[in-house]
Amino acid sequence: MMPAEHPVALTIAGSDSGGGAGIQADLLTFAAHGVFGTTAITCLTAQNPAGVTAIEALSARFVMEQIEQVRRYFTVRALKTGMLYSAEIIGVVADFLAAHREMPAVVDPVMVATSGAALLQPAALAAVRERLLPRAALVTPNLDEVAVLLGEKPATPAAMAAAGRRLAGIYGVPFLVKGGHLPGADLADLLVRPAGDTRTYRARRVTGVDTHGSGCTLSAAVTANLAKGLALDQAVENAREYLRRGLERSLALGGRRFINHRP
Repeated sequence: MMPAEHPVALTIAGSDSGGGAGIQADLLTFAAHGVFGTTAITCLTAQNPAGVTAIEALSARFVMEQIEQVRRYFTVRALKTGMLYSAEIIGVVADFLAAHREMPAVVDPVMVATSGAALLQPAALAAVRERLLPRAALVTPNLDEVAVLLGEKPATPAAMAAAGRRLAGIYGVPFLVKGGHLPGADLADLLVRPAGDTRTYRARRVTGVDTHGSGCTLSAAVTANLAKGLALDQAVENAREYLRRGLERSLALGGRRFINHRP
């Protein structure tokens, strides 16, 4: 008897030469969850945790060819998007999502690096709003990305909930609004569905760890759990616990501490 098919996930994102975010973090996260990771690289970046110095985008045609070659061979059970960078790349990815609705897509709307480097061309924001977000199974913005989408940055958990309801209502898909950029020791992420029902996930802040790549890691962990067949609420809960362990059992590198993707 053949063994059960191993779950496969796909990440469509940029490469981080420093290894802590992007495609590299996604593959580490998939492997830690027992999920086989496949990739479509959108951009090459020259970076380390201190910042991004150069970006080379691949053509939308080549990004699509990577996606198609993965699809033709593997049964992809879930996918995620990260740094898409250009309107052209966003367009082909959105078309793929529209044609393959059987693959739940976690969209991490990567716009700006923690260092301040722009990871999305200004002309591409309209494509994110109009073509990509409405096709997601889940969107995972941080508060800076919420501010780009709505024009105002939430400053309290109540404002986060209101922003999440607005976003879920506008785009018709669930949003996980991440509260890590709020001050204080108590953190909350809010999962808001289009009907307005909200689930709050709470945690204590882990201090002394550089959070470079935390957004990529969380969205990849949600994707891996969806690929394993978990429902969205449980996939988010498990992913947050995975990220918490990775912060608590962090790695010492270059005189700092970073997320451990195999905690």
